[in-house]
Amino acid sequence: MPNLDPRIKLRHLSCFVETDRHGGVVPAAEALGLSQPAISKSLAELEDILGVALFDRSRRKLALTEFGALFLRYANAALAALRQGVESVSLASHADAVVRLGALPTVEVEVMPRAVARFALGPLAARLHVESGPSPHLLGLLRTGAIDLVVGRMPAPDVMAGLTFEHLYSEPLVLAVRPDHPLLAAPEPSLRMVEPFPALVPPRGAIIRQTVETVLLAAGIARLPHEIETVSNSFGRAYALLGDAVWFISRSVVAADLQSGALAALDIDMSASYGAIGITTRAGADLDLPTTAFIAAVREVVSRR
Repeated sequence: MPNLDPRIKLRHLSCFVETDRHGGVVPAAEALGLSQPAISKSLAELEDILGVALFDRSRRKLALTEFGALFLRYANAALAALRQGVESVSLASHADAVVRLGALPTVEVEVMPRAVARFALGPLAARLHVESGPSPHLLGLLRTGAIDLVVGRMPAPDVMAGLTFEHLYSEPLVLAVRPDHPLLAAPEPSLRMVEPFPALVPPRGAIIRQTVETVLLAAGIARLPHEIETVSNSFGRAYALLGDAVWFISRSVVAADLQSGALAALDIDMSASYGAIGITTRAGADLDLPTTAFIAAVREVVSRR
């Protein structure tokens, strides 16, 4: 097996991965705390070492070439392995384990708090670092090793390369509204009746956005005229209670509100919106014991739902 070219440095990989993740040299420079010329120089050096173009620069926005897409898989894996190695040595020397994970809005309210509480009582309890946000953000952190797992809806198949998904359960979306919303009095409510009202929907790029669009198209709705995009559960709840907005949201997020009567669900068939909820990790990742214990806590909480 040929030796690794000693000219390839960590900065080359970091600049390459961050430029792709942020979609350009300028935001990558801001993320890494480097100058734009330094990023451009590192990318040019890496392409010279490899002997191929990694980015197509003929477009307004940088895009990976086929060689770039191929190399990205290994660059991500290399950075993740290096990060894990450094952290393993640090943990071994300081006995200060940290479990780093991402939680999608689907599980932030019901599953994650209970899993965290259960994990804290176990023998492998450790410090937790919980990231939240939309799927592209969390998957980007997962691929580079900044976090070790993401709990929530299954990512789209076209972004699952290098990742694995463990299915835990499935759940639908609901249309949550305030308890005295006018649509609750409709004898036969339908999605077409939602069109005149403000609609709280996931932003483009969020996992459930495509599900929402599919359900709407099946009802003959190309787009909702009064959309408000958000991934914030607290904002969604507050705004739905404030007026006549209809909130497209995973059932578990508002389960307690529906049970207490703080919110109500429109009686509209949303069975087509069922989606898989589970745990996404890097394929072949060697997870440490505390992280494995946390995953076990998530499984246990889900089994008791």
